[in-house]
Formats: sequence, C-alpha cells, structure tokens
Amino acid sequence: MLTTAGPAWLRLACARSGQIAATFWNGSADAEQALPSVVPRPRLRELYDWHEGPWSYRAELYDRASTPAVSKSAVLTHDPDPPPTWWEGLRRALHTISRVRTSRRTAFQPFLDHAMPRYLGAPVDTVALSWSTAHGDLHFANLGAPALLLFDWEGWGLAPTGYDAAMLHSYSLLVPSAAARIRAELAHILDTPAGRFAELVTITELLHVSARGEETELRTPLRQRASYLLERAR
Repeated sequence: MLTTAGPAWLRLACARSGQIAATFWNGSADAEQALPSVVPRPRLRELYDWHEGPWSYRAELYDRASTPAVSKSAVLTHDPDPPPTWWEGLRRALHTISRVRTSRRTAFQPFLDHAMPRYLGAPVDTVALSWSTAHGDLHFANLGAPALLLFDWEGWGLAPTGYDAAMLHSYSLLVPSAAARIRAELAHILDTPAGRFAELVTITELLHVSARGEETELRTPLRQRASYLLERAR
C-alpha cells in the first residue's frame, strides 16, 4: 500500500499483463533512480503494483507540484513568455539530462530510416551525428512555470542530440513569437548541424502523428519548417 505525509499526486497506470510496454511502464521509476536530483521535477515517493485478472496496475505517488504546467495541451496556443531565469534553468536541466547514462531509447533508427524520407518528402540522411539522453516528450504541457519543473518521464531515453529542444520548438510553431524565443534561448542546440537534424526528426514524428488524425493543426507549419531546414541543408 502507498503511504503519504503531506500533499501528493497519485498517478495510476493499467495495461493488459501480456502487453506492457516496459519502456513507458518503468520510465518514471527509472528516471527517479538515474536522474540527478538537480533536475527539477516532482519526485517519485513510492510505487505499488498489483494484478486483477488479465490486467496489471501501477500506482505512483509523487510530490505535489509547486507550480502548474505552462500549457493545457502539447500544442502551444499562446506565448508563455517565461523569464530569463526560467530559460537559464531549462538550459542547465537539458545539459544535465543529456549526460545521463542509459540504455533506454526514445527514438529508434529503423523508424527514422523509414519515416524521414516518407514524411519529409525528400531524400535525407537519416543517421544522427550523435545520440544523447532526452526527456523525450518536451513541450509546454510538460513544463512548469514560473518555477521550472519537468513533468512526465515515461518516455525518456536516448535520442538524436538536440531532440528535446527540437521537440519544444516543433510543438510551438503555431505561436511564432514563442518559437522565435525558443530558437534564441536554445540557439546553442538548435543552430547546429545536430540541432537541425533533431528538428527534422521531431517534425517527422509529429507529421506521423498528424497522419493518424491527431494534432493536425501543426501539419502546415511543420512542413514549412521542414522545407526551410532541407533547403538550408542543400
């Protein structure tokens, strides 16, 4: 049983016992063990597993967040305009995360080989210059402000270097002022060959999501950004 003293947040997951995706099922627990304490996040206090019939359940008890998420949805619809100190904290956090050693994976080479030419509509080198550890789902619904917090660690792992910054930018394209701020604040990541490749990766992934009928409002700006990056590469 879970026990708690003081305010807390409870997350409950369930899946058929034979269909558990271990990467996502264990992501939060793995993050609690592997990530340095300086990465700002709600800390996992306890977890509890049980089974009923064909179903497996996991309850995870977290510290209650001291600050709310910036956005209600992954696709940004307003300019949050965080202060300079927030961006400084995010840069430090992304650097720290990138250096964590792990065998977990957020992105997979076979998917890149198949999906990048298909969704980008052009021949493209699908091999990243380097891989490093990423949060894996970085958008403003998973970021707290005004105090920086990073939420939802289910899918963290290795990805092309620059993946987190690229994902944050790709999800923000509907708000040009916010996207421009991201490019300025994270230029040391995005304005590099690795960062531009990571953008093509996240654009590919979100166009793949859009093709399934989700987040279709991003389709046009994603294609426009991909065209710009591909033309720059040429």
